[in-house]
Amino acid sequence: MKNLFKYAFILILLLTACKKDKKVETSDIKTETEEKETYVQDHYRKQEVAITMRDGIKLHTTIYSPKDTSETYPILMMRTPYSSQPYGENEFMENIGPNSHLMKEGNIIVYQDVRGRWLSEGVYDNMRAYIPNKKGDKDIDESSDTYDTIEWLINNVENNNGRVGTWGISYPGFYSTYSTIDAHPALKAASPQACIGDFFFDDFHHNGAFLLSYFKVISLFGTEKNKPTDSVWYKSPDLGTEDQYQFFLDAGPLSNLNSYFQYEKPDDVSVSKSDKIDDVFWKEIINHPNYDSVWKPKGLIQHLKNIKSSVATMIVGGFYDAEDLYGPLETYKTIEKNNPDNYNTIVFGPWDHGRWAKTDVKNYVGNYFFGDSISLKFQRDVETKFFNHFLKGDGSQNSGLPEAYVFDSGKKTWRSFEAWPPRAISKQKMYLNANQELAFSKNGATKEVFVSDLKRPVPYSEDIKTVFTPRKYMTDDQRFAARRPDVLVFETNVLEKDMTLAGDILAHLNVATTGTAADWIVKIIDVHPSAIEEQEDGMQDHLKLSNYHMMVRSEVMRGRFRNSFEKPEPFVPNKKTEVTIKLQDVFHTIKAGHKLQVQVQSTWFPLIDLNPQTFVPNIYKAKESDFKNQTHTVFNDSNIEFSVLN
Repeated sequence: MKNLFKYAFILILLLTACKKDKKVETSDIKTETEEKETYVQDHYRKQEVAITMRDGIKLHTTIYSPKDTSETYPILMMRTPYSSQPYGENEFMENIGPNSHLMKEGNIIVYQDVRGRWLSEGVYDNMRAYIPNKKGDKDIDESSDTYDTIEWLINNVENNNGRVGTWGISYPGFYSTYSTIDAHPALKAASPQACIGDFFFDDFHHNGAFLLSYFKVISLFGTEKNKPTDSVWYKSPDLGTEDQYQFFLDAGPLSNLNSYFQYEKPDDVSVSKSDKIDDVFWKEIINHPNYDSVWKPKGLIQHLKNIKSSVATMIVGGFYDAEDLYGPLETYKTIEKNNPDNYNTIVFGPWDHGRWAKTDVKNYVGNYFFGDSISLKFQRDVETKFFNHFLKGDGSQNSGLPEAYVFDSGKKTWRSFEAWPPRAISKQKMYLNANQELAFSKNGATKEVFVSDLKRPVPYSEDIKTVFTPRKYMTDDQRFAARRPDVLVFETNVLEKDMTLAGDILAHLNVATTGTAADWIVKIIDVHPSAIEEQEDGMQDHLKLSNYHMMVRSEVMRGRFRNSFEKPEPFVPNKKTEVTIKLQDVFHTIKAGHKLQVQVQSTWFPLIDLNPQTFVPNIYKAKESDFKNQTHTVFNDSNIEFSVLN
């Protein structure tokens, strides 16, 4: 729902500133486009209040209450850094709540600008650290702000039934997770969706590599403001081109980008463009390249230890989410591990970032079509049922929903499991053999060698465009990469029977480099048959489903962090070295008649920044002279360890 799913529309805000198994049944699902745009205004009253936190700071809060006061309603709340617009008690969203069903069934819907954002007072802290042992009212975090807000709401909002639920997608999902820590007694249900878990592994970094694709959004989080405002105060960098690949290639070292975060030009012309940086988030990134005392406290996963059993959680994510994949998977697994008696479930579908909140009938990720009404079915049959059970029903553990409800993106069907990953899996290793062979048995002691040319890095996509965060690449056809000499390809024969991947994937690479630093990227690919029925629509004109090399999962490991994210170390030139890369969970069947392929490369541009391939203390401060072409080796005793459903 576009007015709710703020994070999906960050780019719009920035541009404003710049200027059980069954097929989906669709016959009885209506889309929001069929509803009147004035539904919220016709059925809800809107109130705007400033709720005082324990330290005296006031947070702007918008409350939509049903006009029908003949019954009491639960409260559904989303806390967000992306604005609870439109502001003004006579200005209404077109749609409110997690979905249209919950809106029309009647709930008190609350939106809040978090501390330091938009019309809320205070200082914003990007991924504010949790304070476990608070010693007074000045010790505040997102948990205490949520607690204080709920306390005010249940005591001041008329016709509430004393039960509260939280939800949110992406950053708001992070706040939903936060609400479960030291939770208010009235909080009965939380659904963190695509929730950020740790900025060193979600969004801006992947295993220590900087996602250069996020460059345009740095200012959204790092531009400070000194008073509440209802207007955009940050500005997105203007690249001056639609060719993002060429822009960053021409820019050179990351230090050359510092001037884009210099909001007040220095009076002293002798001050270097890299000496003065006004963006607080960019300063954090470039001054803290390792997993240190800045990044660790911002992570929330490690604090999911004592979630009250009175709070039911349903974690939602997309298997093709380019932004937040680590977060929801690790949130579910950690709550499950540390709080085994809690009601804690997981839903993962064939979605990119937040698409489960959309109302499109046809569900695509990039070029690839997964089916009709997948998101609509989730909203009606899963999300609505979850909140109704715990906020309006008896709230028992028997909700009628499965522990794990996941979509097999190869077979294009939903499955239910009693655990995730499923208990009936086995770990199976496949070796990167000579002659581009991917097989269950090791064949010889050979090696593959390629040159990593930093003037011609491997692109992550064929597309020529400038984007905030790329999404479609998660299912993109990888034929363009397979045909490059600096991308190693290993492939099975045509499979004679289905092979279902269910869970995480571990790449155990044995590598060497002539330099002292390197990145390693592994991609898992479903190679479709040549003779296959083509998609009717949705495919880019230059592509065909015939022989489509669909990327199922991919990940990077910045080689300096192969042994420790806290203490980076160089490679010894030409020395055989083990590098292990964890690829996040998948649920995908490589069907009979298809082939399973693995690609290995060392650049992925400009999805991630370029590694100088010479070890330096801080890549963000590397000089042009540090960047060197190197020759990399992958030994054929390397293997990929798959989680295979028995």
